Amino acid sequence: MKIIKCFFLLVILMFSSELYSQNSKQAKICLDKATAIINNKEGLQVYFSMSKSDIGGGTSGNLAIKGNKFMAITPLVSVWFDGKTQWAYTKSTNEVSVFNPTEAQRLSINPYSFISIYKNGYMLSMTITGNQKVIHMLAQNKKRSVSEAYITLSMSNQLKQVKMRKGGKWTIIKIIRIKTKKLNDAIFKFNKKLYPKAEIVDMR
Repeated sequence: MKIIKCFFLLVILMFSSELYSQNSKQAKICLDKATAIINNKEGLQVYFSMSKSDIGGGTSGNLAIKGNKFMAITPLVSVWFDGKTQWAYTKSTNEVSVFNPTEAQRLSINPYSFISIYKNGYMLSMTITGNQKVIHMLAQNKKRSVSEAYITLSMSNQLKQVKMRKGGKWTIIKIIRIKTKKLNDAIFKFNKKLYPKAEIVDMR
């Protein structure tokens, strides 16, 4: 009897493992399709809202994206990233911080940064709720700067929301509207001429 029970338990485990593997593959396929939509050669203009679990309220803004470059404008902070260097201008202090961002820092202002991290080091799973796909990303390395994330896509694989965890704090970025727009690469670098009195703090 024990042998029979062990046999059935083994069959169940193998079946569950196969289902998880298929689900993980489907999740990756959906993220690949979402990435293809994002990788528009000309660029994208995105309007978003953002909230964080460790602070009250939230903010909204617009985001220009072209490949791995982005520019984000919010009422309090403006950010430029040219693929390597990030500039963050804080209006209240009139300071510009210059640094090479971590993946968490890029994701915290640009929800589309997930396209550069999901392929390596994350376990993927997917559920379908109503007319949306929710993909769970769980870091295999607990020291990863983004330890967990939920990517919400439409049924046509358009990005709708990114919810990510860094430590015990969650950031949620919702996509309000998106459109294709031809963008010049120059807009992804900080332009000193537009902020002549800003103090530059180079943290590289």
